[in-house]
Amino acid sequence: MSAHDAHSDVTSPAPLETTSSRAPQRARVGLNLFWRTFFLLAILLVGSILAWLQTLRALEFEPRALQTAQQIASLVNLSRAALVHSDAIARVSLLKTMAEQEGVRILPREPGDKFEPLTSTPLGSRLTQELTQRLGPGTIVAGSVNGESGLWVGFTINDDPNWLLMDRSRLSTAGGKTWLIWLITVGALSLAGAAMIARLINRPLKQLSDAANRVRDGDFANSRLDEEAVTSEIREVNIGFNRMAQKLAKLEQDRAVMLAGISHDLRTPLARLRLETEMSVGDDVARQHMVADIVQLDATIDKFLDYARPDNAVALSPVNLHGVVSSCVYAVQDHRELQITMNVPEDLIVMADEVELARVISNLLENARRYGKNRDTGVTTVDIAAKAREKWVLIKLRDHGPGAPPEQLTNLTKPFFRGDSARTAAAGAGLGLSIVDKTVQRMGGIFALANSASGGLVAHIQLQRATNLPDGQGPEQRLQRPQIKRHLPPRSSAPAAQQKPPHQKQ
Repeated sequence: MSAHDAHSDVTSPAPLETTSSRAPQRARVGLNLFWRTFFLLAILLVGSILAWLQTLRALEFEPRALQTAQQIASLVNLSRAALVHSDAIARVSLLKTMAEQEGVRILPREPGDKFEPLTSTPLGSRLTQELTQRLGPGTIVAGSVNGESGLWVGFTINDDPNWLLMDRSRLSTAGGKTWLIWLITVGALSLAGAAMIARLINRPLKQLSDAANRVRDGDFANSRLDEEAVTSEIREVNIGFNRMAQKLAKLEQDRAVMLAGISHDLRTPLARLRLETEMSVGDDVARQHMVADIVQLDATIDKFLDYARPDNAVALSPVNLHGVVSSCVYAVQDHRELQITMNVPEDLIVMADEVELARVISNLLENARRYGKNRDTGVTTVDIAAKAREKWVLIKLRDHGPGAPPEQLTNLTKPFFRGDSARTAAAGAGLGLSIVDKTVQRMGGIFALANSASGGLVAHIQLQRATNLPDGQGPEQRLQRPQIKRHLPPRSSAPAAQQKPPHQKQ
């Protein structure tokens, strides 16, 4: 493969380059547990209310029909008796009083009267049947006579046919506003009760969720739940959660103390080693490289101490990407098994932690050195390229080895996972790529692995691009970068087959 082909492959589009241009996925609309419980209870209660409404209306129909028929029959009988036993003058006065005070009119029924039967509703049919039974077979119940609507009842007084006219409101059933007001009142009370029930049910779950989130964030002190809850099941869950949180807090404290103790104990011999190196090593070039390695170790130990602190968030600052990559390349430039080419702009600034970013690049270079060797030469060729894309910086580090099986790409970033014989093997714990993945995530970036179309494994890193730097102010430099390359003795002329490492699992 030519240098031009390698360069074009390194800078070819990667999956991370399309993340910013992808159409945003439609967010799923979800309900929390409170609203889900509330709506289920509300549907149940509203359905029950409607069922009871229909039941009450059905139960109210028969008594109301009988009561209305009894009242009308009593009114007809009383009117008939009053008119039969009164003289002509008293009869006129009685008819006038009934019309003015009771809204009841008695009119003679003519042979030519045209009437329409009462509307064929269940209540009308039942009322007609009951009045016919009470007043006799010749009874007529009509809804209108000669075009005048009302409740008309035909009866006889001394064999003279007459009409008794009364208001239709006597026949109307309870409904309309009455039922609506009753339904709204009961529905509001039911929904209020459903909200209270849902709140009582979901409050312990909400408290448990909040406490679990605090434990996830490392806030063990404020994650304690009430162990005196009234409900026995909730009380047992709270007690179990508190005991679990206490054990997690103890484990976290022990981990922090152990990590801080190891880091603290390494500082003293490391300082002595640097002093002895500066005083004892006569070769200036070798001394510079040894001091740079010790400085990098010291910075890494500082990061371990940062991890041991309660608030161990990574503080991001503008970092010169070319300088960090250069320092990592200088540290391994004397490796006989590595050939590295860089294509990183010198003015490319990213938001990162310099030491953490150096750990990422160093781990990727070490992973490529171990597993990306050419089968024939035993040498790993690595291409490093970076370019800016809007608010992000994309970094690619590619070897020209055998690559990795596609089904194992997602597992390579898991701790202690080592691939099969698809890649040239070497001894390793399986932590390098896992450290890279976690570190990039802590810096707010994205890490992805992919096989190159022309062979080899490609590591893609996406970091936030630093903008709006003050004029004349560049990023601070923490790592030392010697500019002189050490000259090592030439490689032995042993056959390539003898130089290749044994075939092991990744």
